[in-house]
Amino acid sequence: MKKSRGRTGRKRRRKHLQRFMYGVNCSHKLEYIELKKWLKDRGFEDGNLRPAQFWGTGRGLMTTKALQAGELVIALPEKCLLTTSTVLGSCLGEYITKWKPPVSPLIALCTFLIAEKHAGKKSLWKPYLDVLPTTYTCPVCLEQDVASLLPEPLRTKAQEQRTTVHELYMSSKAFFFSLQPLFAENTETIFTYSALEWAWCTINTRTIYMKHSQRECFSLEPDVYALAPYLDLLNHNPNVQVKAAFNEQTRNYEIQTNSQCKKYDEVFICYGPHDNQRLLLEYGFVAGDNPHSSVYVSSDTLLKYFPPLDKQRDAKLSILKDRGFLENLTFGWDGPSWRLLTTLKLLSLGVDEFIFWRRTLLGDVISARNEQQALNIATKICHFLVEETQHVLLQISQMKRNKENLKEHLTLVEALRLEDLKILQKSAEILCNLNM
Repeated sequence: MKKSRGRTGRKRRRKHLQRFMYGVNCSHKLEYIELKKWLKDRGFEDGNLRPAQFWGTGRGLMTTKALQAGELVIALPEKCLLTTSTVLGSCLGEYITKWKPPVSPLIALCTFLIAEKHAGKKSLWKPYLDVLPTTYTCPVCLEQDVASLLPEPLRTKAQEQRTTVHELYMSSKAFFFSLQPLFAENTETIFTYSALEWAWCTINTRTIYMKHSQRECFSLEPDVYALAPYLDLLNHNPNVQVKAAFNEQTRNYEIQTNSQCKKYDEVFICYGPHDNQRLLLEYGFVAGDNPHSSVYVSSDTLLKYFPPLDKQRDAKLSILKDRGFLENLTFGWDGPSWRLLTTLKLLSLGVDEFIFWRRTLLGDVISARNEQQALNIATKICHFLVEETQHVLLQISQMKRNKENLKEHLTLVEALRLEDLKILQKSAEILCNLNM
């Protein structure tokens, strides 16, 4: 009897685990019922997609039937999309058209999101706002302690992102103040920096590309944003292919899959062939086993391995800089990139070989000595980056124990660094084989 009960328990646990691996349907949750009702009123016909919670990717959309390549996954009517036209049609419209110098399409959308969120139950967009994340994990939201653990050049780009959002806030304060007649409360308490940061992240991480004609009431920045309720629950997978565009005939934003998808599986789209640094910067997540991922080598790291005594060093650096060869130097799943090896070969040219620098940049073999030295230095850099990454992972592990409030952000950076470590170890293996 005991054995049988144990087996039944294990079976039940396995079934529960499998269900969770496939995804737990969340259609019964009130926020999704309200969202579906709201979308239906705007002409959206419910297809085969259901909101679900997945192990590994979190919230996403599950298909209730097998999908074939070429099949339409979702068609979202224009009425469901939140664009600058939505903003201009709201009470904010007259304030935007009067304001000089004109605000950007981005600020118009941010302002609308903040105002609608503040309106709460009175907002026509409440069912959509209720399913939006309340917090984000983009680098702009990371604590300085966590941001300092990011690899270069992501660390620099994260700082630039932070500066951009801060400048956006400072330059929009006067415009926010002009909206005072619309609110009973002081606008300073509504349009705060954290409110703008949330709205900016919502737009940056969730909008689909949709080109709109230039309007005089907006600045010259491209008006290419559209928030797409429900459709924006689709998660990214670098290995799938989709066709996504606004259909002028049907007036729907449509997504067609080029891959097959089994019944009850998560349906993915691809945001583009982005490496993990770009995914974290733009969307606040990293993809495991991302085929597009690479580890960047900064010019400072590169130059550690070339003696300053080389009289031609400055000339070599000047040649590389003028031709953009000191940027995007990487290690990938297939080892050091062609750009990295070419840069190392040029820096390794002997005094008598320097005259052949043009041939080096074209990929010609100059000498066996030059080839070997470039490989040796690539190996040293790779080993240095492995050690540096392991050191940072140790720091993260200690911080996770001591700083519970930063755990989510630290786990994200840890995932990025672990992926980097895998790439570097693979590259070290490839270099070892090349050297042999």
